[in-house]
Amino acid sequence: MGATVAETLREWHDFYLLIGTAAATLIGLMFVAASIGASYFNLERQAGLNAFLTPTVLHFTAVLIICLLALAPDHSAGSLSVLLVAGGAVGLVYTGRLWLQMRRDGMFGTIDLADRTWYLFAPLLAYVLMAAAGIAARALAEAALPVLAVTLALLLLLGIRNAWDMTVWIVIRSK
Repeated sequence: MGATVAETLREWHDFYLLIGTAAATLIGLMFVAASIGASYFNLERQAGLNAFLTPTVLHFTAVLIICLLALAPDHSAGSLSVLLVAGGAVGLVYTGRLWLQMRRDGMFGTIDLADRTWYLFAPLLAYVLMAAAGIAARALAEAALPVLAVTLALLLLLGIRNAWDMTVWIVIRSK
């Protein structure tokens, strides 16, 4: 980031605006999907709701929040760094806790490799990348914003994939 942080972030304005808008729209669509599947999600299936629906909304929300923060004016390298490292840490803790909960509930063995990859491993990678972007931002490294862009794109894409997977799963089960 040879220029100031605000100038560098301004160059990424359209990217953050576009991906943040997509995330906000997809959060809304998740509420529609949850409404459609409301008859399927009940107390008996609470573990599935916690393991699949809630994390997908969380990933879209993480994208939205990071985009909102990146579009906020007057960041310093330190403030951006702290926000990204904190966001990465929260995402890692949440995903790790979800993984442990799935193991405890006996779900882990019944979930195929593709779902484990997209619901657990890809989010872990994304939140590690978010924290790495935060560390790089502190050092004013030029690589911080492209790493953050990859992180946000990964979270958005895994959310889209998981939302589609959930929707198909709900439709098949509700017949």
